[in-house]
Amino acid sequence: MTKADLIDTVCEENGFSKRESAKIVENMFDIIKETLENGENVKLSGFGSFNIQHKRARRGRNPQTGESMTISARRILSFKASNVLREKLNP
Repeated sequence: MTKADLIDTVCEENGFSKRESAKIVENMFDIIKETLENGENVKLSGFGSFNIQHKRARRGRNPQTGESMTISARRILSFKASNVLREKLNP
C-alpha cells in the first residue's frame, strides 16, 4: 500500500474530498516524523510502536578494501507490532 492508496481509502471511507484526505494523511505523517525527530517514541494503540534507539560509534571495516574505519554514532528507528496486530497476522 502506498501513500496514494491511503489517501484514496480515507477519501472513500470518510467521504472527504481527495484534497482533504491528502491533507489529513500528510499531517498525520508530519506529526509522527516531528515526534520521532524530537527523540520521542510513537505508540499507536492496536497497531504498534515506533522507537528511537541510539547506536554508539564503533569500529568497522570497508568490505571492498578491507580498510578499518569508524562508523559514527547514530539514531535508528525500530518498529514493534502490537499484540493485537500480531494476533491478526498470525491467528
